Amino acid sequence: MWKDILEIGNDCRERFIELTHVPELTSLDIQLAGISDLSGNYRVGRSNPDNHTLFYTRSGAGKLYTETGTYNLQSNVLVILPAKSPFIVELAERESHWDIIWFNLSDSLKWQSLRDKETTIHTNQDLSHLYHLLELLYQEEIATLRQALIPVIGYHLLNTLNISDGHHQEHYRINQLFQEVDNQLHFAWNITNLSLNIHYSAPHLHRLCLKGFGRSPMQQVIYLRMKRAKYLLKHTSWPMAQIGSQVGYPDIFNFSKRFKKSEGVSPSQYRKQFKAGNLS
Repeated sequence: MWKDILEIGNDCRERFIELTHVPELTSLDIQLAGISDLSGNYRVGRSNPDNHTLFYTRSGAGKLYTETGTYNLQSNVLVILPAKSPFIVELAERESHWDIIWFNLSDSLKWQSLRDKETTIHTNQDLSHLYHLLELLYQEEIATLRQALIPVIGYHLLNTLNISDGHHQEHYRINQLFQEVDNQLHFAWNITNLSLNIHYSAPHLHRLCLKGFGRSPMQQVIYLRMKRAKYLLKHTSWPMAQIGSQVGYPDIFNFSKRFKKSEGVSPSQYRKQFKAGNLS
């Protein structure tokens, strides 16, 4: 009865998030993900899938066939299909639509808790956050910005599946901490208030930052400050004192000294080089 099927009509629109475009997915053991707006002809079957599959219905309706039965998939329903479990999915009706997000998770150690589960249907789910994160990931061309999304996606995916993974939760919390720093660069950040903010000891925070960013906590703060300062020097006509104050250096001498140590030139020289076309 079970066989591999791939019937996708011309009215279906799918945005595939794959490793060739988003290699950062490998850290989450995600083989493939997608955002699909389906209508007309859509029927997909897997006879012996080697990965775990998740379908989440954003709107519309689909139908799922498994060895344990037939299921109608309405809005806000999450389906978890373990590896090696055959299935067929299709639109509920030929004239209807079915808008979903989906993931193919490797049958790896990270997702091993899914191996022995039966097909699971969760109703009344709200995974709009995962949908928006996938949209951002699909559209983002800058690798460093994609990389920042990965731990957030991992955190929400693990929470959705009720899987504990301290490693990804720590990455999520570290990224959240430095997002807050980036939003308040004028604040007098130091190792004490950074540690209190995230509720980690200073040595533990130091280890996590070295692992995640290749920099110490305060080096990461300086990195974010210099990044913002360079942007403001390029794209505004603000005076040096105002830029220095904006990024946490109210003393213009300290700002100039720190900037030159980081970038090799003074802030004013950096601005002149940009205006002369020597910087991109």
